[in-house]
Amino acid sequence: MPSPAPLTDRIAQALQLRPAQVEAAVRLLDEGNTIPFITRYRKEATGNLDEEKLRLISEELTSGRQLEERASAITRLLQQQQQLTPELEASIRGATSLKQLEDLYLPFRPKRKTRATIARQRGLEPLATRILHDDRTLGDLQQAAKSFISTEQGLNSVEEVLSGAQDIIVESISENSAVREACRQVLRQTGRLQSTGIEKATPQMQAEYRDYLDFSDMIMKIPPHRLLALNRGEREEVLRIKVSWDKHRAQFVTGKILNVDARCYNQFMNEAIAEALERHLLPSLDRELRKDVTLKAEKHAIDVFARNLRNLLLQPPLSPQRVLAIDPGLRTGCKLAVLNETGDVLALDVVYITGNADRQLEARNKIVQLVREHGIKTIAIGNGTACRETEELVAQAIRDELPDVHYIIVNEAGASIYSASTIAREEFPELDATARGTISIARRLLDPLSELVKIEPQHLGVGMYQHDIPPKQLKSALDGVVESCVNYVGVDLNTASASLLRYVSGLNQLLAKRIVDRRKVRGPFRNRAELLEVQGIGPTIFTQAAGFLKVAGSEPLDGTWIHPESYPATKTLLEKLQVPLVELTGENSTSQWRSQLLQQAEQIKQQPAELERLASDVHVGMETLRDILDSLLRPGRDPRLDLPKPVFRQDILRFEDLAEGVELEGTILNVVDFGAFVDIGLKDSALIHVSKMSNQFIRNPHEIVSVGDRVTVWVADIDKERRRVGLSLIRPQPSL
Repeated sequence: MPSPAPLTDRIAQALQLRPAQVEAAVRLLDEGNTIPFITRYRKEATGNLDEEKLRLISEELTSGRQLEERASAITRLLQQQQQLTPELEASIRGATSLKQLEDLYLPFRPKRKTRATIARQRGLEPLATRILHDDRTLGDLQQAAKSFISTEQGLNSVEEVLSGAQDIIVESISENSAVREACRQVLRQTGRLQSTGIEKATPQMQAEYRDYLDFSDMIMKIPPHRLLALNRGEREEVLRIKVSWDKHRAQFVTGKILNVDARCYNQFMNEAIAEALERHLLPSLDRELRKDVTLKAEKHAIDVFARNLRNLLLQPPLSPQRVLAIDPGLRTGCKLAVLNETGDVLALDVVYITGNADRQLEARNKIVQLVREHGIKTIAIGNGTACRETEELVAQAIRDELPDVHYIIVNEAGASIYSASTIAREEFPELDATARGTISIARRLLDPLSELVKIEPQHLGVGMYQHDIPPKQLKSALDGVVESCVNYVGVDLNTASASLLRYVSGLNQLLAKRIVDRRKVRGPFRNRAELLEVQGIGPTIFTQAAGFLKVAGSEPLDGTWIHPESYPATKTLLEKLQVPLVELTGENSTSQWRSQLLQQAEQIKQQPAELERLASDVHVGMETLRDILDSLLRPGRDPRLDLPKPVFRQDILRFEDLAEGVELEGTILNVVDFGAFVDIGLKDSALIHVSKMSNQFIRNPHEIVSVGDRVTVWVADIDKERRRVGLSLIRPQPSL
C-alpha cells in the first residue's frame, strides 16, 4: 500500500489550493505569525491567500495533526499488545478520519465485561472462530456444540453453547470496520429522527416545543436550527427522540460484506447479523451520527453568528459630530448623555416621559435645550423599554422645533452587561451603571467597533441558537471575528482603548493595558517605533502589530497601512516617482501630488513588466508594491467609510399606519436560516421570510442580505393579534 500523501498536500487537495501556498501558510503559522499579519503582509509567500482560506488551512492543519497523533498512539498501543500486523499498520497510516482509526482499533480496545467476554471465558471462542470462518469440517452445529457442554462453565445445554458462540460472533461483526462503514452509510441515507412529547413536561414547555411533539424527518435533511431545537427539547426532558433506519438494507449490505449466502452456516450468521445490528451497531452509529450532525449544526450556527457579528462590527462610524443619547425608561426616567465628536461626555441628565402633560412638556423642553446648547444634529435612542414612547416625544420635538435634527434607534443588546463590567467601571468610576449604559448607546453610533469590542460577542444579539452551542467553541470563533475586524479597520495607537488594542495582531490583554498605561504616564506615542519601549514588546511582537497601529506623529508613513519593514522601499519608490512623501501624508497634503501619484500608479498597474521592474528596483514583491501604492493614495482611510450609512428618521411609524403593500426603508438587524429581522421603526423588528427575498429559490438568506444593510421592503402581511409584520424584498405587482 503506497504511503499517504504529506499533510500539506492533503490540505491543498481538500481546499483546492496549490501545495506551495499551503506549505508557506503552514510554515508562517508555525513560526507564530497571526492570520491577519499573514493576510496583509505576506501575500507573496502565500500566493495572496485571503483570511478565510488561511483560517481553513489552520483548522485543517490542527485536525490533520490530531489525526496523525492518534494514529501514532494507536500504533504504539497495538505494538505493546503485539497485535500490529503490516496490513493493519498500512490501514492505520492510510486512515483519513478519526472514525476510520477508531473502527480499526475497536477490536483491540480493552473491553468491559460483556456477553462476548463471558462466552470467551467459558471457552467458546474456538467454536465461534470456526463458525465465523465457515469451517465446514465442523459439521452439524448441534453436534459440534455438544462437545462444549460443561456444567463447570455454566454451559448446560446446546442452546447455551450456541448462544454464547453467537455472542462472540455478534461482537466480532459489530467491530468489523468494513461493516461499520457500510452501516454508517445506510444510516446516513435512510435514518429518520422521530420526536414525541413527554407527558410529564409542563404545558408551558410543551407549548414551546409544539412543532416537535409529533415530528419525523430524515435525519440528514433536518435544518440546523431545528436539530438544535430538538436537542434542547430532549435535554429539557420535553421531547423523547428515537432514530430508526432501513434494517433490511443494513442486513443486506452486512451479509454481502461477510458473504453470508455462500456460507454453510448462513442462517446462524444471519441471526447474528440481525442481533449485531439491533443491539450494537444501530445504538453506536446512532450516537455517532447524532453527534456528527449536531457538530455540523453547531458549526453552522457559529458561522451564522460570525457572519452577522462581522457585519455588525464593521458598521460605518458616524461622521464626527456631537450626539445626544437617550436610554429610555418609564419608572426611573430616560437617561440623557451628550457626547462630543471623540466620545467624551459633555452633559448628563434625566427626564420623565410618563405622567401628566406638564411633565412630558418639561422632558421635551430639556431635550430641545440640550440639542440647541450643544449643536446636536443626531439623537440616538436605545431600543429598550419605553423606546417607542421616547421616539414619539423626540419625533414631535423634531417636527415642531428641530427641523435639522434626525434620530436613530440603536440596538442596546449587551449594554447592561457592559455598564456593570470592570471595563465600564474603569472608564467611568464616578458614574452609575445607568449613565454608563447611556454613554455606550451614543458611542455605538459614533464608532460601533470601538464600543462593541468591550462586550462579549455572544451578548450582542445577532446569533441563532447561541445558547445551544458549547461556550468555549463559540467564544473562540467569535474572538477570531473580532480580531479580524479590528485588524481590518486598524487602530489609532493614541486613542484606542485597551479593549480594542488587545485584539490587534500580536498583542494581548496585558500588553494592551501596558500601552494604555504608558500613554497615561508619558503622553501620546510619537511614532510606531516607540512601541518597542513598552515592556514585553520586542522585535517579534512589533513586527506582528505595528502595521495595524496607526500614529499621527513624526513619521508620515506611521499613519498608513504600510508596514515599517517596507518604509525604505516606500521612500525609494517615491524618490523614483518624484513625489514628496510629506505632501502625500502630512497635514498639508495636497490633491495635486495625490493626483500625480494616482496617474503614475494607474500606468504602472496596467503594465505588468513595469510593475515587476519597479518592484525589483525597490526590493519588494509585486503584491506588496500594489499595497504600498494603494496606501499612499488613501493614507489612513477607514474601509468602513465606503459602506452605506444607517437609516436616520424624523418621524415615527405606528403599527396602525401599516397596510399590505406599503413601501418602507429599514435596517437588517439579524440574519438567520429562515430569513432576516428588520428594524422599520416599530417597537418590534419585522421579519422577511426567506421565501419573500426573491422570485427565485434562495437557499441561504446571507446570499441576499447582511446585518446593517439598508433595504427597501414592502409589507407582505400583518398579524394584528400578535402585532407581527411580515415583509418582502419583492416589489408587489400592480393590480389590474
